[in-house]
Amino acid sequence: MPKGRAQRIVDDMTTTFSQSSTSRFTRPRSGRMIGGVCAGIADRFGMKHGTVRLLFLLSCLLPGPQFLIYLALWLFMPDRGY
Repeated sequence: MPKGRAQRIVDDMTTTFSQSSTSRFTRPRSGRMIGGVCAGIADRFGMKHGTVRLLFLLSCLLPGPQFLIYLALWLFMPDRGY
């Protein structure tokens, strides 16, 4: 018996949730420059590491607590372990 439209939507949402819950903010051991924060953010959102690093450096030209946020993420983001 074919699935109804509502069941397919629920299945899609369940698949999306299970995929997103496995990809967490973690700092990789390979590809780090300093603490691995930018590499971890890039991996989480499917971006290139260099792009995130460049965006972070450009954001440092603006006023704000970017450096403190980087330090906090370095402390609180778990190490990936591989």
